[in-house]
Order: sequence, then C-alpha cells, then structure tokens
Amino acid sequence: MSGDLSRWMGAVSDIDNAEKQAKNPPLFKKIFDSQSIEQAAIQAYAAKKKLEEQRYELKVFLNMTYGINAYNELLAMEGQIRKQRQEMVYKQQKMRQQMFEVIGWIFLGFLVLGFIGLIAMIWSDRARAIEPFNTQNSFIIREYND
Repeated sequence: MSGDLSRWMGAVSDIDNAEKQAKNPPLFKKIFDSQSIEQAAIQAYAAKKKLEEQRYELKVFLNMTYGINAYNELLAMEGQIRKQRQEMVYKQQKMRQQMFEVIGWIFLGFLVLGFIGLIAMIWSDRARAIEPFNTQNSFIIREYND
C-alpha cells in the first residue's frame, strides 16, 4: 500500500504542476500553440476534480482504518515528498523550458540581424552599382550621343 500511496502522491504533485503550467504557459506556447493551452487547462481541471474525489476516499479509508490522525500524518508526509520532488524534478523542467526560450530568442535575434545584414548588403550593392555607372561609364553614353 505504501508503494501505491507514493505513486499516487507523485501523480498529485504532477497534477499540481500541470495546473500551474496551464495557468502560466511559456511565451512560445502562448504564441504558437494556443489551442493546446485550453486543452491543457481542461485536462488539469478534470484531473484536479478527480484528485479531490480520490483524496476524500483516501481520507475516509484512513480515518476508518487507522484513526483520525492517520490522514493528518499522510498530509505531512505528502508535503515533505512534494517539496523534495519539486526541488528536484520541477526545477529541472523549468530550467529546460527557460533554455528553450533563450535559444528561441537567440535564434530570432540572429534571424533579425541576418535580415538587417541582407538589407544592408543589398543597399550597399545598389549604391556601388549606381556610382560606377555615373562616373566611369558616362563617356560611353557620350560616344553614342556624338
């Protein structure tokens, strides 16, 4: 039973994290995948409601089997496990997410700089193409006119 409870507590923690991410999704997910945000919010809400039902069933079971303090002890254990898990797993997920966002912004910056460089190169080529025609090749036009 303890193995089942620990898996259940891990799932509870995952559901809480999914709810937090649905409330505050990353920037690129907001921009490019807006339908997925609503879907994630609905799934998080449904999972939260099912979790509340399971919590109530667990509370009744523990109170009937082990006494009134059993559920309070379980809540204390759950809090401790959630803190440990959050420190380990969710910080890594957040770090990965931030890395992808930074890489995306860097890529976007290089894209903008490349576009500006392309515009500058075209502009300078155009300026060079006009300048020689006016100074060096102008005598050709005079020979035709003469």
